[in-house]
Amino acid sequence: MPHPLSRRSVLTLAAVAPVASVGVPPAAQAAPGAAAVPPAWPVRPFPLDQVSLGDGVFRRKRDLMLDYARSYPADRILAVFRANAGLDTRGARPPGGWETSDGNLRGHYGGHFLTLVAQAYADTREAALKTKLDYLVAALGECQRALAEHGSPTPSHPGYLAAYPETQFVLLESYTTYPTIWAPYYTCHKIMRGLLDAHVLAGNAQALQIASAMGDWVHSRLGRLPRAQLERMWSIYIAGEYGGMNEVMADLYALTGRQEHLAAARCFDNTALLEACAENRDILEGRHANQHIPQFTGYLRLFDHTGQERYAAAARNFWGMVTGSRTYSLGGTGQGEMFRARGAIAATLDAKNAETCATYNMLKLSRQLFFHGPDPAYMDHYERGLTNHILASRRDAPSTSGPEVTYFVGMGPGVVREYGNIGTCCGGTGMENHTKYQDSVYFHSADGGALYVNLYLASTLRWPERGLVIEQTSAYPAEGPRTLTFREGGGRLDLKLRVPSWATGGFTVTVNGVPQPVRAAPGSYLTLSRDWRRGDRVAISAPYRLRVERALDDPSVQSLFHGPVLLVAQSPAAEFRTFSFYKDFTLRGDVADAVTPEGRPLHFTTHGLTLAPFHIADDTRYHAYFRRSEPVVVFGTSDSGVANRARGDGLTFLDVLWAQAPFTTPGRFVRAVRALADTWLSEGLFTRAERDRVITAATAADLRR
Repeated sequence: MPHPLSRRSVLTLAAVAPVASVGVPPAAQAAPGAAAVPPAWPVRPFPLDQVSLGDGVFRRKRDLMLDYARSYPADRILAVFRANAGLDTRGARPPGGWETSDGNLRGHYGGHFLTLVAQAYADTREAALKTKLDYLVAALGECQRALAEHGSPTPSHPGYLAAYPETQFVLLESYTTYPTIWAPYYTCHKIMRGLLDAHVLAGNAQALQIASAMGDWVHSRLGRLPRAQLERMWSIYIAGEYGGMNEVMADLYALTGRQEHLAAARCFDNTALLEACAENRDILEGRHANQHIPQFTGYLRLFDHTGQERYAAAARNFWGMVTGSRTYSLGGTGQGEMFRARGAIAATLDAKNAETCATYNMLKLSRQLFFHGPDPAYMDHYERGLTNHILASRRDAPSTSGPEVTYFVGMGPGVVREYGNIGTCCGGTGMENHTKYQDSVYFHSADGGALYVNLYLASTLRWPERGLVIEQTSAYPAEGPRTLTFREGGGRLDLKLRVPSWATGGFTVTVNGVPQPVRAAPGSYLTLSRDWRRGDRVAISAPYRLRVERALDDPSVQSLFHGPVLLVAQSPAAEFRTFSFYKDFTLRGDVADAVTPEGRPLHFTTHGLTLAPFHIADDTRYHAYFRRSEPVVVFGTSDSGVANRARGDGLTFLDVLWAQAPFTTPGRFVRAVRALADTWLSEGLFTRAERDRVITAATAADLRR
């Protein structure tokens, strides 16, 4: 969320989001410590504590962050709050980074830490984590009371809680810019989000009381301001960044039922951008990515409460603007934290792409959109970002002194990931990322009659309302069988299995060893409807295939995937590595003809380089994109000598030809070459002599090996 240069150099998930629906008293929808879900949602999440991770890379990464949650001193998190409230800091030093005794964003990291510990407790039920969380909440309550009683200056409302005086908020109302102030409401959001997570995930009643008082303070400040003033405030770069304040205020309203909290949520309408996105007008270029992404999750919350379609339409359209034309192959967005032009991928590759905070928020938005309408595209994007960005963002090494997560993740040639980020925005969201991997593996229909299996991660679902315990075994992200076993319970249930968009090599299902006659279209869900019994086993096979993905603005700039897994070439070279594949193709037209398995899972070699899965998080320099060079029309050893020219969309003759593969016989291959060569001739891309040479080369080629 900081400035693309100076702020970087200076150096929230609710697992189940509490919301309420129109016309239903929010406070009546959930008991203390529970989350309210709108009755209108056709799809619902499971509480974080009902899904546990099995063995594998996700749990290993999770365990690294759990060690940090257990070990990092609570008093260091509290130091900046206690100092601001005039309380004894108990000799503790602030964490550092932006979380310093004089930092203009201090307090935000403490909010993230609350969420980290709340999620860790919900996952493990470790008593020590609950004790730590309760200690943090109680101390923040002491700070809130101390500020109200003898703050200097005295806050305008007794609900005020921050790690700095109210001055930043006052200055924002007179349009003071960064860096005189940073993002005061962003910081407020993190603290409130952490408190609500402490309440919802760990049942801490005091956390809700503190957050409710903070919400009253927010309303007291913003509720009196004219709309024009609010709109100008939220348009200010960085200083006006408010994170997900509209989301957290709506979530608070769902728990308290206080109309002031809903009114305060609507104070954060960023009207110009909201209206443009509601009308599907793309005005994102040049805007700070993570300043705006979380606003749209908040708009979905406001849709739940108000029923105003413009909120939902804006969120849907915004998601499409980002994922459709501004997303790099790893699932992240932004260059130097900014949205660039539509389709500008190859043109923006460097060492500062894909701020990790932005992916954290895009995944939150994706899952919330799915709850409103279960479009498989939302989960395709979620899987891509989780597997290739979030999983890759935690260094594969232990640390109890810092989160060891990424900020930017470069997509340019020969870049390296940098880890650390204690006290930064991505350090904060990074703590959360790795303690909630299981939050979207399974969803259920509103009536409990269907179970969505969204991700094929080793995990166990406990669904007490249905008396079900279902275990999934899987080596994901590695290739291999996925098996769902009904360990306890049974009954009628629609089992909805996601067929990923990358599953073009087939998707087969057996139940107790019996193949199922189901249609499995990539990018869809298939449904198994039956009366399930204890011991039933569902086996899923989705073979991985190697494939390339082209940059929208330059098709010769490409990434290589094996199934859902981004492969990167390990090389320190500062320029694009150049790869050529078509000369090695057989009739099947598979990139596997040009790439050799190395012997380790998900590792390959090509052009003398190792291709490794991106989620291995080390200090090796890598190339996530390469330059594709296929200068001449060649079929195996049969060289036509004709230039492999591209048509207007950047696709070459060989690109278009091999997109028709596999070819079942040499004769079918030659006929395809002849037809396409005639097209290239008619479009002026081949001369007649070149057309004839290409057909002659195809006829002479032996591609049957």
